[in-house]
Amino acid sequence: MAAGRTWIARVTPTGDSSVEQLLGMPLGLDVWERHPDSLVVAATEAQLVELERRRLAEVERWSTREEFEAEARGRPSSPPA
Repeated sequence: MAAGRTWIARVTPTGDSSVEQLLGMPLGLDVWERHPDSLVVAATEAQLVELERRRLAEVERWSTREEFEAEARGRPSSPPA
């Protein structure tokens, strides 16, 4: 996984953390949706790895931003050859 790639992911705080705590930290996450028990974010691989490393949250990577945008436009996500 490329360190600079941006992912759309669900971030679920661990037992020692909360959504409020994650939102209050200077993590640089682009929050797309806020739910009582999780956040949907756009974040780089490095940001997500740091959340996991610090055990602040469990991360479920859904797709890259490019894949998400291509799907939203109704086109294949792979770049032309």
